[in-house]
Parts: sequence; structure tokens; C-alpha cells
Amino acid sequence: MGNLLCLVQVDQSTVAIKETFGKFDDVLEPGCHCVPWIFGSRLAGHLTLRVQQLDVKCETKTKDNVFVNVVASIQYRALSDKASDAFYKLSNTRAQIQAYVFDVIRASVPKLNLDDAFEQKNEIAKAVEEELEKAMSTYGFEIVQTLIVDIEPDEHVKRAMNEINAAARLRMAATEKAEAEKILQIKRAEGEAESKYLSGLGIARQRQAIVDGLRDSVLGFSVNVPGTTAKDVMDMVLVTQYFDTMKEIGAASKSSAVFIPHGPGAVRDVATQIREGLLQGNAAT
Repeated sequence: MGNLLCLVQVDQSTVAIKETFGKFDDVLEPGCHCVPWIFGSRLAGHLTLRVQQLDVKCETKTKDNVFVNVVASIQYRALSDKASDAFYKLSNTRAQIQAYVFDVIRASVPKLNLDDAFEQKNEIAKAVEEELEKAMSTYGFEIVQTLIVDIEPDEHVKRAMNEINAAARLRMAATEKAEAEKILQIKRAEGEAESKYLSGLGIARQRQAIVDGLRDSVLGFSVNVPGTTAKDVMDMVLVTQYFDTMKEIGAASKSSAVFIPHGPGAVRDVATQIREGLLQGNAAT
């Protein structure tokens, strides 16, 4: 019915190209329009003004001779004020955009190493967008956004990169572990040194207390028992300590200590040896 009445409808976000006897006549905006076909007018076609997306996958080589697949996403749309150029000047818009993307990517990526290509994705996308904007504007198209969504090296290259990364992390972990063990050993040695130092202080104080106690015992015994000498008191103290030691050894259930010789008379020999050693030490000094 619309065709009989020469009426056509143009949908929203779309324009229609009107021709008269095969020649461009007008761009029809969304709405209802009269196209008198009896006077040679007709619609040559429709052109969408919506944003369209084209994903382009381009294989190229980096500066360090690694083949990669670069995936670019191009978002573009036709301009309503240049609808006639967009409709008549290009027969295959998507193929034209793809050709420009291939050209820019294959000119940019070979200048970069693989790691740099990953880091400079935005620069590559900007170069593609600038080139497309300059080329497609003459054909009535606007480049809305250009994204480099992925850079895919060969599977063997990705596996090698993962192994290199894993090896580096293992090396770092080993270094940290060795450093931790070093710190533990240093702290353990410092603790042992401090422990031995404090143990030495304790032993020195113990021996000093023993010496002070023996001195007080000798002096007290000499005063209370007339006629005894310091030698007699020392012999008696040694005999007392000897019997105390033998008592403790005998009381122990699993003792393996043996005194040779172990008779009571050996105490006098031990005391004699101690005195002779002290006298020899004094003579040597």
C-alpha cells in the first residue's frame, strides 16, 4: 500500500538514499517520506548510523622474531551529513577498514620487542585509530574507538615465557629462603653465645661462692678447734665432698660414672696433686 501511495518509512538511526532516474537526489532522515516512483524516484538503499564493531586478527612478527596474532577491535559509524559518501564511495567498508588495520599493525609491531608490544598496546591502538580516522573520514565514516584487545604469541613462546617467569620466581623464593635461614643461623648463634656467656657468669659466680664458703669454713673451724691447720680443714672438706659425690652416684639408678681410684685414701692424693699443681704454677710465674 505504501508503494502504491509513493510513501516510504525510514527507521530510527537509519537514513535512506533517494535517487531520481539513477542519480543521487537526497538523504532521507528517519520518518515517513513521499517517493514518487512514477517520476523516476526510488530508494537506492538504507544506511545505518549505529556504531558497528569489526574485530580484526592480524599475524605479524616482532623485532625479536616472535610471531604474534594481534587482535584489534574497531568501532565505527557512518556520518549522517556524509551519508552519500558512505553509501557510494565504498563497496565493502569492513574490508577497507581491515586493510588499513593490517597495514598499521604490520608497520608498528615489527619495531617492538615482544615485551614492549605488550606494554605499548595503547600506542599501537592510537596509531591504528589515527590512520583509520584520516583515511575513513573521506568516505563518510567516523572511527569511534580502536582497541588492541589481545596479543597472542605462539603457544610454544607462551609456554617458554611462563617457564622463564616460573624460574625467576623460584630463584627469588630460593634467595629469600636462604636469607631467612641465614638470619635464623645468626640469631641462633647469637643466642648460643649469649647463653654461654650467661652460663660462664653463673659458673664463675658459683665457683666464687664455693671459694668464699670454703674460706669461711676454714677460718671458722681453725678458730673453734685449736691446733688445726688450714691443710687439715681442706682435707676434711675434700673427704666430705668425696663421700657426698659417692652418695649421689649410688643413689642414681642409671649412673655410669666411675672414680678410679675410688678408695677414701685417694682423696689425700687428689688434694696433694692439687696443691702441687698450684705450687708449680706459682713457681712458674
